[in-house]
Amino acid sequence: MQRRDAVLRAMRDHPISQRHACVLIGVDPKTVRRKRPPDNPEIREEMHKIAEQRRRFGYRRVGIMLERKGMVMNEKKLYRIYREEGLSVRRRRGRKRARGSRTPMPVPLLPNQRWSLDFLADTFGACRRFRILAVNDDCCRENLALIADTSISGARVARELDALVRIYGKPACVVSDNGTEFTSKAILKWANENGVEWHYIDPGKPQHNFDRFGLSPSISGKREMPCRCRQRCSADRVRWGIEGCRA
Repeated sequence: MQRRDAVLRAMRDHPISQRHACVLIGVDPKTVRRKRPPDNPEIREEMHKIAEQRRRFGYRRVGIMLERKGMVMNEKKLYRIYREEGLSVRRRRGRKRARGSRTPMPVPLLPNQRWSLDFLADTFGACRRFRILAVNDDCCRENLALIADTSISGARVARELDALVRIYGKPACVVSDNGTEFTSKAILKWANENGVEWHYIDPGKPQHNFDRFGLSPSISGKREMPCRCRQRCSADRVRWGIEGCRA
């Protein structure tokens, strides 16, 4: 490809024939005469659209989004087009974060227009950590669920959302931070299958969480949840206490 371009450049800059330029550069004339077919322009255009909406998606996740639109290709070709279009994501130190849409966050005017998800954390007396998944309806500020466990994966979040949809109905939009649970393939699949727009807040903007959950900006970014019975606490006791508070 570079030699072909060199022949065309030599013919343009110097008064020599195509055959003479091919002999000088060492290229078969058939290679120069052959017209290159367009290399998947529709796929390249769709890649740019996905990259504008999901800034931190690598080529594998871009490939998943393309497969959902019927554009299937092998991994080598996908990576080559991804690199040629200059969409490679710069590696960061520490955890990767997937940024969401550039569009502004929708303002909820009716129930089920926007749900917010976030995690709260605390420890038992033996220093074992547990987490609480909080789901709020941003319009009426109603808490829809508090799920406590020592480990909550993206697949678990998707299952809990399915259970809430059966009770409250499907939301139009879901807002969350860039945690690995919310950027996992299970959540991407759930949002696509249910037709729900998933909006990620900007990394390094914890005030978005405070606005959504009504927390004070002075609270630590880890947002610990106090527990009065740390020494005798267990996961079952935490769940029982949460249900009592919500009731």
